[in-house]
Amino acid sequence: MNRLIISIFFLSFIGFSYSQKDPIKFKNSKESNYNFTKLFHYGTTPVQDQGWTGTCWSFSCLSFFESELIRMGTANPSILSEMYIVRRAYESKAEKYIRMDGKTNFSEGGAFHDIPFVIKKYGVVPLSVYDGLVGRTKSYNHGIMFQELESSVKEQQTSGNGITESWKKNFSKILDEHLGKVPNEFEVEGKKYTSNSYADAIGLNMDNYISLTSFTNHEMYKECELEIPDNWAWGDSYNVGLEELLMACKEALKNGYTLAWGADVSEDGFSFSNGLAIVPDATDIEVKGNDNKNFSNAGAEKLSDAFKNPTKELNITPELRQLGYDNKTTTDDHGMHIVGLYQDQNGTNYFLVKNSWGTDNYPDGYLYVSENYFKYKTINIYLHKDGIYPELRAKLNL
Repeated sequence: MNRLIISIFFLSFIGFSYSQKDPIKFKNSKESNYNFTKLFHYGTTPVQDQGWTGTCWSFSCLSFFESELIRMGTANPSILSEMYIVRRAYESKAEKYIRMDGKTNFSEGGAFHDIPFVIKKYGVVPLSVYDGLVGRTKSYNHGIMFQELESSVKEQQTSGNGITESWKKNFSKILDEHLGKVPNEFEVEGKKYTSNSYADAIGLNMDNYISLTSFTNHEMYKECELEIPDNWAWGDSYNVGLEELLMACKEALKNGYTLAWGADVSEDGFSFSNGLAIVPDATDIEVKGNDNKNFSNAGAEKLSDAFKNPTKELNITPELRQLGYDNKTTTDDHGMHIVGLYQDQNGTNYFLVKNSWGTDNYPDGYLYVSENYFKYKTINIYLHKDGIYPELRAKLNL
């Protein structure tokens, strides 16, 4: 698949409900004593690697949309171009920064709302048409590109000249040099498309997707603006109760829907290399090293018996969750893709999560996330509105 580092997960198939007669057990690492049994697991495209970039929001949400295509009947959907979305988002993000006199966020980060924003305005293209890799580069590293983009947009903002055609041309030139030029027309399986006609052809209706969150500083069952720096497009989420947020995720999976998941991954209990995210109640975790600023790799090494043996977890209440959000110990770090629901030998539920940090960890690019971690550190989930269970749909007037 072009020059991306990708591999197929050992269970990349359309899942069906777990059979009590023939349980299938999995582990989060080779040395682990956790035994996970599948309840639900749904089809995905191959795991990819975002490299040294802060573009998880694009990788995770497009992975989610690819699973939506599978759910809708497309057996082998094309992988969609993450860097096409990233490029178009940068263009709009930069203009907004200048219009707001620098009083809004301009960074590598983004939110799930960015993807429908871009697709509605600019369409989308397959990865085979636009991979965002230039020259002999085989992995993503946007360090230099972002420095140049940031310098360009900040210089233009402070100049007081606003958005000019000459600036737009120079900004686009930086993107061309690092990501490649966007084709005006391209061919897929013998048919010619533009980015907009291709978006129409794949059949995803961006108006069918919504975001759910759960914070007590907003009114329940109403839309609220997701108050995170990377929400530069000012996208809204429906605010629901914490148990309702958890139930929404589980019921969606039960009924055949996957979800995009935004979360804090800087916690000691989140360990990609151990294939597990938990909230141990009274277990010490030794941390060696540091996470990188974009949370774009396995990060710091986490050492604890809790990653090998099921342990008691902290009880997560709405008050505890809100405290973490208010005091900034819960932050918007990373976007991932929830594709399954599993259970350990003690009956504790875990979400199977597809990541975009390559496949070097034992579950081949995936990890198991406990319900308590989900309740504590979720920023928002993004899903098809038909995947929301009826009682919550009624409360939200959907």
